[in-house]
Amino acid sequence: MRVLLIGANGYIGRFVADRLLADPAVQLTVLGRGDDADVRFDLATGSPGALTRFLDAVHPGVVVNCAGTTRGGARELTRHNTVAVATVCEALRRSGCGARLVQLGCSAEYGPSQPNSSTAEDAVPRPGGPYGVSKLAATELVLGSGLDAVVLRVFSPAGPGTPAGSPLGRLAEAMRRAMQSGDGELKLGGLGVQRDFVDVRDVARAVHAASLSAAQGVINIGSGRAVRLRDAAAVLARVAGYGGTLQELDGPPGAHTSHGGHGGHGGHGGHGGHGGHAGHVAHTPHLRPAIGHPRGESDPHAASVAFPYPDGCGSWQQADVRTARDRLGWRPRINLEESLADIWMEAACRI
Repeated sequence: MRVLLIGANGYIGRFVADRLLADPAVQLTVLGRGDDADVRFDLATGSPGALTRFLDAVHPGVVVNCAGTTRGGARELTRHNTVAVATVCEALRRSGCGARLVQLGCSAEYGPSQPNSSTAEDAVPRPGGPYGVSKLAATELVLGSGLDAVVLRVFSPAGPGTPAGSPLGRLAEAMRRAMQSGDGELKLGGLGVQRDFVDVRDVARAVHAASLSAAQGVINIGSGRAVRLRDAAAVLARVAGYGGTLQELDGPPGAHTSHGGHGGHGGHGGHGGHGGHAGHVAHTPHLRPAIGHPRGESDPHAASVAFPYPDGCGSWQQADVRTARDRLGWRPRINLEESLADIWMEAACRI
């Protein structure tokens, strides 16, 4: 099976490439902007006609698109997440290769959901920010293209290679700084938000399975379990061997958790797209910044921890993953503790 992979240098794309290369039945060709790509092409600026010529030359049976961006203004997000996918769809329609398309979507397409609910694929998408809108537009382009295509809506990826700017990446960096400086207390904000974390290697397995399947439409890829960020912080402290206290800034008075991982008792956090708990910090300047807020120059040891992505998804997200099980034969295998241990291992290497 000849597979054309787009976005192999990205966070998820690297693991998808590794997974596909490990399959002896797959002949992998990489398309991207970097010098290490087999085919150099920029989806955001290249024409469908030029991409069609590449497709006709490579003649893949499957095209996997992991390209995109989570950062930037509406124009940049639209160019890299929506226009790029329109180019892929149009090129595939024009090409004679007849390739199947596996598109990576995102749970931000759904927007806010009710606490304690599981979001299934038939939920009406209501993205709460420009990133989710740009990804939803891409999904709609794929679904309306008439191609043999599947969109994997990935929830919150975690594990090795986690971006430093992500919630878990910044959490690990804050803990590394605290351990390096001998701080016995780590003050964090925004820990009430709950997200469905799924290991990036499990995501890569899902992409592989989708490439081999005949499934079409939208399929959620998540763990099926929402985890409060403060509980993830407690697990990270345990795997890191941090013996100090995690002090939660935006919970009720006295809310804190030790490294043993009992969590706090705070309410739900807000989402980064609307500033979340920035107000708590503004009214209590003696406290360290809440998650995701940059460290102030006057406080070199301030906690620089990730507020959840500005994904517009509110305080709760949990995937209904039954479709992935039924149509792809896929289940997540790697638990969050292992994902966090790998995140910590990479952070600790920076000590």
